[in-house]
Amino acid sequence: MASSADHSQILAEKLIAGVIRSTWLLWLVGGLYIVGPALGWILAFIAAYSLYVRVSDAPNNAVVMSWPLWSWAAGMLAMLVILWIGHANFQLGTGQTLKSTIGWAKGWALIALFPVACAILQIRIETIARAVCQLGGQTLIVLPVFLIAPFLGLPAELWVSPLKVIGGSGPEYFSATLYTIEPGAGTPRWQFFAPWSPAAGMVAVIHIVLALQEKSSGWRSVGILAGVLIAVLSQSRLALLAILIVLPLIWSLKHAKKPVVWLIASPMPLILGIFGLPLAEWAEQLIGDIKGARADSTRVRETLARIAVERWQNEAPWFGHGIVENGPHLVEYMPIGSHHSWYGLLFVKGALGALALAVPLGLTLIALLLKAASAPVYRCGFGLVCIMVLYSFGENLEMLAYLTWPAWAAIGIALSSAEKRQLG
Repeated sequence: MASSADHSQILAEKLIAGVIRSTWLLWLVGGLYIVGPALGWILAFIAAYSLYVRVSDAPNNAVVMSWPLWSWAAGMLAMLVILWIGHANFQLGTGQTLKSTIGWAKGWALIALFPVACAILQIRIETIARAVCQLGGQTLIVLPVFLIAPFLGLPAELWVSPLKVIGGSGPEYFSATLYTIEPGAGTPRWQFFAPWSPAAGMVAVIHIVLALQEKSSGWRSVGILAGVLIAVLSQSRLALLAILIVLPLIWSLKHAKKPVVWLIASPMPLILGIFGLPLAEWAEQLIGDIKGARADSTRVRETLARIAVERWQNEAPWFGHGIVENGPHLVEYMPIGSHHSWYGLLFVKGALGALALAVPLGLTLIALLLKAASAPVYRCGFGLVCIMVLYSFGENLEMLAYLTWPAWAAIGIALSSAEKRQLG
């Protein structure tokens, strides 16, 4: 029966690679928002079948999963229960509860389904890395079209796919947009196959870390180059910050066992003691300059955060409000908590919802940090978790799970690589 498990793995890897390589086609037809969640649930069913075959063949064949993987399953399931309680507390009705449950299946559920399914199916990190690099090759081919489009007067938005009816979310998830114009500055900005530009930056950083796992130097260079270009052209401040933090961190962990690294690092406490205050002042000035670069965006984000915290504390501290609500005119009617995973969780699912994400995220970060120096797959997983932590303060992880799922899959692979898997 081991061969059955192998067949399940081969099928799953073909599906994963095929969907990643089809990203641009899916973007064009507006199918990314649908295919991402569908793939997550399909992989979950394949994994369940693989487990059934395995256990049927050898009843004593235990399934070994690390505590972080179990915590992801428990945490995202807790999100669903908390959602139901929140709806009951505010008497939102059966129809709204069903709609929100479907939303959970397309969002938070994916953050558990992809890592757990890929761990069970023993998906190889090389499969995801090669597919990401091949997607990068496609990106380099189509990139000139995006760059010249605003200067040739081509329409910013090609069309909004009729598949929007199936998805039920905003039109930005189903539109094929070549570029946008930055308000105030009047300059073009690109979002590529993401629903907005900062999300494109997030995907770019994820793809760079995944491309580092590619063994072929040619494909690796293509994947990294494409990721860097998307990050720069998206003009995402957080993407550039993530690159500056995560990539040096991965490199440091790779060489952590070398005495020369510790020798170089040993004077750092003294240096920080001497120059710590000037560096802190410089960092504060830099943050102020970054915020000032898009003052309107910063103002909206800060106001949304303040509204989310105040209403969470005063109206629904434990289980949240159950659903997302639009803010007032002051924040351009944007959803409360939409620019911040933690504020969004506090508002919609309360303190318990925030804990349901914080616990597995913290366990995963610690587990992979402890092993990061020993193998590339752990460093990849750790780097991806760091990206998720950084972006949890600037994006809503749930809303982008349909697009960032390769990262969650790779995190599951990294967590499962430390376990002894009994395949029968």
